[in-house]
Amino acid sequence: MSDWGPVFIAVLLFVLLTPGLLIQMPGKSRFVEFGNFQTSGVSILVHSIIYFALICIFLLAIGVHMYDATMADWGPILIGVVLFILLQPGLLFALPGNSKQVEFGHMKTNGKAIAVHTLIFFALYAILILAVHVHIYTG
Repeated sequence: MSDWGPVFIAVLLFVLLTPGLLIQMPGKSRFVEFGNFQTSGVSILVHSIIYFALICIFLLAIGVHMYDATMADWGPILIGVVLFILLQPGLLFALPGNSKQVEFGHMKTNGKAIAVHTLIFFALYAILILAVHVHIYTG
């Protein structure tokens, strides 16, 4: 039986914490900007730290995915954080871009790119966690 808890939490956090969709910290002209569809390396770093903290809380402290309460599984957390960073629209690429089908490293995003990157995040995360069963246990 597959545990969809980590997948749901990781994808939800990916969408909510994508810089520029709901919030960007720091913003281009202010510390916090809302819905500006912009991003930057610093924003991705700040949002990644927040993502890491929240996914740790949900997957380790609350334990929404754990079958064995004596061992902590860091696999879903590390995979989620790495994918969160690499798939931020505008960092490495944006699919679709604002003016071309694919744009590389332009630090801008749009609603379609966030939706496409979220689907890519979901697919890769689900494959790695549910199909490949990547686990890193500490205990």
